[in-house]
Amino acid sequence: MIRPVTELETPRFLMRPLRRSDLAALFPTMSDEAHALYLTRPAFASHTELWQWLAAPDWPGRTWIAEDRESGALAGRFVAVPTGREGVEEIGYITCIERLGQGVARECTAALVRHLFDTGTRKIVAEVDTRNTPSVRLLETLGFTREAHLREHEETHAGMCDVYLYGLLASEARA
Repeated sequence: MIRPVTELETPRFLMRPLRRSDLAALFPTMSDEAHALYLTRPAFASHTELWQWLAAPDWPGRTWIAEDRESGALAGRFVAVPTGREGVEEIGYITCIERLGQGVARECTAALVRHLFDTGTRKIVAEVDTRNTPSVRLLETLGFTREAHLREHEETHAGMCDVYLYGLLASEARA
């Protein structure tokens, strides 16, 4: 079942479905080796390769693009992916290079979390490379609990990685 991507609004951003025209704005971030370090795959080498990944027809997740409401510039990509467990979704996010340090991930991830809980998700999880300090800080700021430290859990283009597993329950978010 394909679930629709509902537009979300934050004070600074419109979070909307992915469009092919977003490719040019996302490519500088997704092709940058340093910025793509914590992706599960290497940085993208071409627009075609990136679009095939973003728009893969067999990918079960949903993508929101954060668009600056004032300038129209793209600020990041946010995703929710069913885990296969009833009521549990995994989130992910990447902020565009030119918007790093501006609170984009915090504002938009918080909006996505609210939306998921408001629409029936009971638990949200996130897997984070243990070296990704900004992502760890973001999740903890949003109230996520570190539920596990999985050692040498995932092999990526960056080698074997330790992963933290974070979780947030709907009941905790409402408290």
